[in-house]
Amino acid sequence: MTKDAKPAPSGVGGWLLSWAKTIVIALTVWFVVSSFLFKAFRITSSSMENTLLVGDVLFVNKLLYGPRIPLTRARLPAMRKPKLGSIVVFESVETPDLTVVKRVVGMAGDTLAMQNGVLTRNGTTIEEPWVPAGPRLMPSDPAGDAQIRRWQVRYLAGGDTAAYNPTPNDWGPIVVPAETYFVMGDNRSESYDGRYWGFLPQANVEGSPIIVYYSYNPDTYKPLPIISNVRWGRIFTIPR
Repeated sequence: MTKDAKPAPSGVGGWLLSWAKTIVIALTVWFVVSSFLFKAFRITSSSMENTLLVGDVLFVNKLLYGPRIPLTRARLPAMRKPKLGSIVVFESVETPDLTVVKRVVGMAGDTLAMQNGVLTRNGTTIEEPWVPAGPRLMPSDPAGDAQIRRWQVRYLAGGDTAAYNPTPNDWGPIVVPAETYFVMGDNRSESYDGRYWGFLPQANVEGSPIIVYYSYNPDTYKPLPIISNVRWGRIFTIPR
């Protein structure tokens, strides 16, 4: 003889148990999605204008390049690797727990140089339609120039290293080492990027933005700009 099934709790106890199960399921789904599939990312600097604007909120595809398993450095298999021109979201090489977005402009083995703000790869000027028209020169200062020189001098492709004095707008040629990328912001006059801190390891790449799902202009006199100053025309656009 089988025992009767235990009846489900009723009243307040049953209601609380039902809500607890719902919350646990929701948290589990959120953990899986945010860890392995997608994450939200908000643009807080102008370094990628006009492709990405301050106040854009993105969905980032983490599955594309192999999501990291939480609490480890191990990763799941990647669907593919970033390509030239890809916009990538990555873990900063300088500041732990800081997530950054830039564009890949150099792959392993490429020889890169810049003259008067114009980027060349393997001796050929790169077509960069994403760089805004107008001035693209980054203000230069002795401390920034010294920072650039400290890491770049080891990767110079020939030349007199003793006489090498790069600036954010004139540097190279340098060779991109294996298992790294060289990334820069589209807004060249406002971007703290690979020119200053070096190459981006493959292991730091987290994903690529797939869509702008919300956008607002925070630079306004209006109260609550997240509601009152929405950029409706940017919502559901795809960054390229």
